[in-house]
Amino acid sequence: MDLTLLYRGPLASCDYDCPYCPFAKRRDSSEQLRADRAALERFTAWAAAQTGDRLSVLFTPWGEGLVRSWYRRALTELSRLPHIRRVAIQTNLSCRTDWLTEGGADLAALALWCTYHPGQTPYDRFLAKCRELAAAGVRFSVGVVGFPEHLPEARRLRAALPPEVYLWVNAAEGRTYTDAEAARWTDLDPLFPYSRHPHRSAGLPCRTGESVISVDGDGTVRRCHFVRAELGNLYDGSYRRALRPRACPLAVCDCHIGYVHLETLPLYDVFAGGVLERVPAAPSQGQQVGPLRLDVIP
Repeated sequence: MDLTLLYRGPLASCDYDCPYCPFAKRRDSSEQLRADRAALERFTAWAAAQTGDRLSVLFTPWGEGLVRSWYRRALTELSRLPHIRRVAIQTNLSCRTDWLTEGGADLAALALWCTYHPGQTPYDRFLAKCRELAAAGVRFSVGVVGFPEHLPEARRLRAALPPEVYLWVNAAEGRTYTDAEAARWTDLDPLFPYSRHPHRSAGLPCRTGESVISVDGDGTVRRCHFVRAELGNLYDGSYRRALRPRACPLAVCDCHIGYVHLETLPLYDVFAGGVLERVPAAPSQGQQVGPLRLDVIP
C-alpha cells in the first residue's frame, strides 16, 4: 500500500497569539502534554512497523509541534526508515534548527512547511532560520496568510529568500479579494489563485479515503480533517477495509491540505514530489511554477 497520513494529535498549545488562530497562546496542561506525547509515540511506533507499505506522513498539529522534543524525535526517527517516503510538519519555525543536522535526520526524506506570522516573531529572526535551513539542505516551503497588513513583509521576505524557496500565500479565511488585491498576492505566489476561492467539491473525486487519510491521537481514521465520518481505527487495522475511491461529501473545500488531493485539480502535478511540504515541482520566483491552469480552478 502507498498511503499518505495526516496526523493530528491532542496538542493544541502554541507560543504565538495570532489573532486569526483559535489556539493562539493556548496552554496545554502537563497531563495534556503527556497524552499528546504518548499518542505521538504510539503513532510513530505503528508507522515504523509498517515495513510492507510505503508511507508519507504530514503532521498538522493545532499547536506548534517542533518546540516539543517528541515531535522533533518523531520526524528524525521516521525520516531514517526506508519505507517512509516523506515525513513533514507544519511549523511556525520558532524552534531552533540545529536538531535537523545534529540529530541524524535523513534530509532526503524530511521536510518542513513553515509559516511566517508578522508581528509574532522578528523578521530578521525568521529569515535567519530560513537561511539556516537552506544552508543545511533542508527541504522546506515558506508562506504567509494573505492579510493586507502582511503584504509589505511578505514582499520583503520573498526578496530575501533564495529563489529556489517557494513562498506560498494562503487566502485569509472568509476574506474576499478584489482582482487588484489578488493580483498583488499572485505576483508573490503564482499559485495564489488556487487559494483565492473555495473549491466546489461536492460529488467530485478525491484521493482522501483511498490513498490519503487523516488520523487523530486515538488512532481514529477519517478520510480527511474536514469530514467527520469515521473509516475505522489505525491500530486495529479496521481502516484498511474502508479504503476505496470516494467523492467528496462537502459543498466546498477551502484548505490547501484538503483541496490539494482533489483529482479535478492538477496540484499533484504542480507539487510532484512535494505535496506534503507544499514545494512545487518547479519552484519558484524567477522560475515558472506550474503548470498553473486557471481553467481548472472552480
